[in-house]
Amino acid sequence: MKDKQILVRDLLLLLAFAGWALALPHYGSEFVVSMALTCLMYVALSSSWGLFCGSTRYLSLATSAFFGIGAYTSAIALEKMAWLESIALGAGIATVVAVVMGAAVLHLRGTYFAVLTFGMTELIRHAVTYFEKKVTGTVGRVLTVVPDRDTIYLTVLALAVLAVLVSIIVRRSRFGLALMGIGADEQRAQTLGVNTRLIKVAGFAMTAAFAGAVGAAMAVRWTYIDPHTVFNPFIGFQTVLIALIGGAVTLWGPLIAAIVFSVLAETLRLQAPQVYMMSLGLLLILSVLYLPGGLASLRWATFSGWWQGSRGWLRSLNSKERKNG
Repeated sequence: MKDKQILVRDLLLLLAFAGWALALPHYGSEFVVSMALTCLMYVALSSSWGLFCGSTRYLSLATSAFFGIGAYTSAIALEKMAWLESIALGAGIATVVAVVMGAAVLHLRGTYFAVLTFGMTELIRHAVTYFEKKVTGTVGRVLTVVPDRDTIYLTVLALAVLAVLVSIIVRRSRFGLALMGIGADEQRAQTLGVNTRLIKVAGFAMTAAFAGAVGAAMAVRWTYIDPHTVFNPFIGFQTVLIALIGGAVTLWGPLIAAIVFSVLAETLRLQAPQVYMMSLGLLLILSVLYLPGGLASLRWATFSGWWQGSRGWLRSLNSKERKNG
């Protein structure tokens, strides 16, 4: 399939997904709309995370930090600013923090980078908690100006569609090729003239912008927020898991996994939270062992390979039993 045909296919699939999600509030129940909102949130977070981290193979655990920054920005700004302006401000502040953070830690790789991004997330959370207690004299904030449900839903839907659209565009640009080159061999990319430091900071900031915008949009869903809620590490960890299980390098993997895990989360988390976490861990283990490309890499040939492999294993097991017998 030619590149132009793939582009048309991807755009048509995105249009179909957007149309289905746009029509959902008109016939779905409140529970279904709430589940779809969570799904769209993780589509935006995991798609933007995979665009940078999947391409460069940098494991960032800072998603919850940018999400929380956007949420607190929205909570403060909504009293004086319009809805879209507060969303843009949340994305902007998260981007600035990401540029500073990226300039400080993006020279590291592997475990060191992951640990430092998680540590900086906790530092930001405790700094916000200290500011709230010592300066404002409160632990959380009550949101008095809250848009209606449809406004929140359409905003998060637009962010999710925009995240996938940006992924489609970036993957076909020189910037996307530079990100892939960094992931393949960073030193070789440098020798070819790629300003790897600038590319990494820009990609990291792009991921933060989406996380900040999503946090700003989702903050009003709770009407009352505190640092423990919006800087929850689980948001960041689940984003990483969704992207990895779906296929962080692929375009549609994070979207597919976000839908699967949103359904699992809403059906199992309240009734059997342990089963949900076990399912999450089991899928991650199975993906790492048998499906390193994620759910998006599933093909008919994959099932055929598994079937042939299992038959070969059974034959070798039977031959060993005959020899021993």
